[in-house]
Amino acid sequence: MSDSQNSEPQTPESPSYKVVWERDTLERLAFATLQEQRNSRRWRIFFRFAWLLLAVAVLWTGVEKSGMSASDPNLPHTAVVELKGEISDDSDASAEAIVSALRAAFEDQGSKAVVLLINSPGGSPVQAGIMNDEIRRLKAKHKKPIYAVVEESCASAAYYIAVATDQIYVDKASIVGSIGVLMDGFGFTGLMDKLGVERRLLTAGENKGFLDPYSPQSKTQRAHAQNLLNQIHQQFIQVVRDGRGDRLKETPEMFSGLFWSGQQAVELGLADGMGSLDYVAREVVKAEDIIDYTRHDNVAERLAKRFGAAMGEGAVHALQSQMSLR
Repeated sequence: MSDSQNSEPQTPESPSYKVVWERDTLERLAFATLQEQRNSRRWRIFFRFAWLLLAVAVLWTGVEKSGMSASDPNLPHTAVVELKGEISDDSDASAEAIVSALRAAFEDQGSKAVVLLINSPGGSPVQAGIMNDEIRRLKAKHKKPIYAVVEESCASAAYYIAVATDQIYVDKASIVGSIGVLMDGFGFTGLMDKLGVERRLLTAGENKGFLDPYSPQSKTQRAHAQNLLNQIHQQFIQVVRDGRGDRLKETPEMFSGLFWSGQQAVELGLADGMGSLDYVAREVVKAEDIIDYTRHDNVAERLAKRFGAAMGEGAVHALQSQMSLR
């Protein structure tokens, strides 16, 4: 008889059938797992590519918005630089950012005049002094006029900067002035005495900690701080007088730290007239096209700064970790 006739039929109970079934099942499971991995990999690639396209689109939009307007900078135009928010060395209204934009605006051959668009409550007198000096230098070097246009507010250090311009235009409801200097803080010595808390402060130099809020302040220390404020205040007053000249109608309250509406500012000679950015460009500069020279960080720059900060923080933590193990 032939081998096929001698072979036993494969039934579910036979050992050979079980081996074949297990092999087929394992193969199907392996193929299914492989297919699932392939599908998962394809979806990962798809989503990564989609996120990449989205990031490119966002970066491109940021770059486009951070640039100048579509006007041709070689044609006659009014150059504008925005000074907004608190004036400090780490803000958009820092001397570094504003002066850089002003230089570009003055140097552009197409700009007929520069407008400093101000909306600021003030800030650092040092940053304001740097900008005031640079504005006077730039307008003398390039022989171009510069105007200040005030939106909501031009107070304190912002006005310190504005008086360096040739003319100041305001809205009738703008807040202008606040020609004064302040130094503020808190003192907790009385509360600490009531709570029975002892302040332990070690210094080299008897006046080193005189601004410490947990330590008492002597009359001598208070007088020293007041002298500093008075000196900076006199510098502020002189800058205003130099900038406004005969236009200023001084009153006893003018340099007291008070502020006025735009309408009052014009009457006092703190400002020259009413007008918006468009008005000044159209009626004063006679160049209606406006190009913004303000430095704005685009999305790419903000991401780069955050990445750099994160890298720096990581490096510091790594260094501290290494030092702690020594």
